[in-house]
Amino acid sequence: MALLHGAAVTVLAKYEVFNPTDKTLVTALTLAVLVGAAAGWGAVDAWQGKPERGKNWFIAALIAGPVSGVLYVIGRAVFVDQTGASELGGALTGGAAFSALLVLIPAGLGLFVGGRITKADQPASEKPAGKPSQA
Repeated sequence: MALLHGAAVTVLAKYEVFNPTDKTLVTALTLAVLVGAAAGWGAVDAWQGKPERGKNWFIAALIAGPVSGVLYVIGRAVFVDQTGASELGGALTGGAAFSALLVLIPAGLGLFVGGRITKADQPASEKPAGKPSQA
């Protein structure tokens, strides 16, 4: 997830250089892809019944935040505008927090939705492990 976030923010920065006034649609699409990736992956984890999936996604969000910030600064320095280490502070604070939340919240939603999807080989009368049915 960190690599995806770092690459996405770097591509947005590169796009902003060439189109400084027309970036709303591209930003919205990029956020949609990032949210969709985390939510979809979280849903698949819950659907497959992975053990400790909530804890794993929490740790993934904590790691993805700062790592994506570092990757963003590196990517921006190499591909966009030779950004220096002075940008690292902002990327490791606000940028990292935003990236961590952009992983954690959609993944949590995906875990919630994916846990309620029944598998095709499971009869409809059998409920997945969790809350008892209210028949």
